[in-house]
Amino acid sequence: MQHLRAWKNQPKRKPLILMGARQVGKTFALKKFGAEEYTSTVYLNFEDNPRLCKLFDSSLDPKVILKALTIEMNAEIIPGDTLIIFDEIQECPNALNSLKYFCENAPEQHVIAAVSLLGVKLAHVKGFPVGKVQFLELYPLSFLEFLDALKEARLKTFVEELKAIEPLPSNLHDKLLMYFKEYLFVGGMPEAVAEYVDSQNVAKVREIQLAILNAYSLDFAKHAPKEQIMKINQVWDSIPSQLAKENKKFIYSAVREGGRAKEFEGALQWLKEAGLIYRVPLISTPKIPLSAYADLNAFKVYLVDVGLLGAMSNLSAKTILHENELFQEFKGAMTENYIAQELMHSRYPVYYWASEGKAELDFIIEQDDFIYPLEVKSGNSSKKKSLRIYGEIHQPEMLIRASPMNLKKNGAILNCPLYLIEELRALIGFTSDQKNT
Repeated sequence: MQHLRAWKNQPKRKPLILMGARQVGKTFALKKFGAEEYTSTVYLNFEDNPRLCKLFDSSLDPKVILKALTIEMNAEIIPGDTLIIFDEIQECPNALNSLKYFCENAPEQHVIAAVSLLGVKLAHVKGFPVGKVQFLELYPLSFLEFLDALKEARLKTFVEELKAIEPLPSNLHDKLLMYFKEYLFVGGMPEAVAEYVDSQNVAKVREIQLAILNAYSLDFAKHAPKEQIMKINQVWDSIPSQLAKENKKFIYSAVREGGRAKEFEGALQWLKEAGLIYRVPLISTPKIPLSAYADLNAFKVYLVDVGLLGAMSNLSAKTILHENELFQEFKGAMTENYIAQELMHSRYPVYYWASEGKAELDFIIEQDDFIYPLEVKSGNSSKKKSLRIYGEIHQPEMLIRASPMNLKKNGAILNCPLYLIEELRALIGFTSDQKNT
């Protein structure tokens, strides 16, 4: 909502495209934004009502379109007072192309388009309004947003206002770990979170997660090229088992016996462009910029939401009750998937590192022209063979371990509690500040 308000108040505002996987709350957010910030909202959904596309057939001139919208929706459109929402705009390429002309000829109008499957549906659309729109991406709720939903705003604020690398009070650390275990099961899909907040019924949460997964499968059948549908389903269904391996590198032969890159690369790309998976490439030479040294043929694949991963894996809700069992499920896959999705949300360039069979590190990130290795530990053990080997080889400024242990810095090793990964940028900044002083 803060990003949307900032967009509204820009003096040189362009039409906005809100992106995100299905079911992450794009429509809800935009309608709420319209209700809170505007006198009126004109809402068009091109998937629910394909007939609306005809409004854009004769002309892309905003004056013509606005006149047609006024009649069709029986609503007055007042610049600055009316929010125009084009939902599922990927179903109407002409409406998408019209955003260019809204930018050039009607900048006073406040127009937001919501899209799912952006890369998938629009890869071949002619006239995409390059440079004439702004983009904003909506993700599943993060752990700190989950705290907000649970009415734990004070706890969330406490975490966000940490000012130094020092252990949290043990009672707060334990409380945050408890909520974090709940989050790993519930995940961040808004409907699942809302159900958990209302009922605390994990069985109902699981029903919602399974319904979302079923809706995604229907999307594959509806939107994917016919020759790719089976392959997309095979890749999608293989993700939990890929992550359950000790070595989580994506293996094509694990999708189907004898499977090869040429056969399944298109399916992987489709899922990535649909916003349903994250692809983390291998890097063996950690130098700036990391992208120049990535091996794009070796990679790991993570799911858009850790709760959905648990549902796909049929993870039992009983694991929430046990000490750190949930963190360790599927060889730490749940924990590692969460770290991956949060690093992506934080706009880190994300890779993983391996060294000729000697060691492998879960993630390598880049911040302020420094490279940091990040190892994910699902238990309280402080053993760190891979982290140590990386440190000996590359001598980084700091080594990062994400684990259930409390916040602390021991020599060159920063232990970041799993629940604090959203604050990693700030924590790294604290260590730099302390070093400079």
